[in-house]
Parts: sequence; structure tokens; C-alpha cells
Amino acid sequence: MLTKYIQAAMRHAHYEILPDDGTLYGEIPPLQGVWANADTVEACREELQEVLEDWLLLKIADHDPLPTVDGISLAIEVAA
Repeated sequence: MLTKYIQAAMRHAHYEILPDDGTLYGEIPPLQGVWANADTVEACREELQEVLEDWLLLKIADHDPLPTVDGISLAIEVAA
């Protein structure tokens, strides 16, 4: 389920070339604070996924709610 969540989130990634230095900026708009900057599209994508993974771990460790992405939820449900 985690892999599917990451893949779904990465499909929402948006990239643009920064006019100042020509590097690429990538972000996942539904996930506030998940962004990366690199020299190539592939490097930016890889860095963006690493940032996403770190962001998820931090949210989980802090018991912060995670947004549902494309119908995929990582919410932990307590069984009775």
C-alpha cells in the first residue's frame, strides 16, 4: 500500500525550469512542503521521491494525518 501511495503522489508531481539558473523545480501540490530542486529531470524526480518518503515518515512519527491520494489512504485504523 505504501508503494502505491508514493506512486500515486508522484503522478501529481509538477516540474518547471527555473529562469534564474535553469535548474528544475518539482513539487507535489497536494502535499504541502514536498518539493525538490536539481539539474536534470531525473535527478529532480529522484530527489522529490526521497523528500516524499522523508515527509511521510515524519508525518507518521508525529501522528499527523496523511491526505488521501487518488483514493489511497494510509490512515491507521484501530481494531476493536
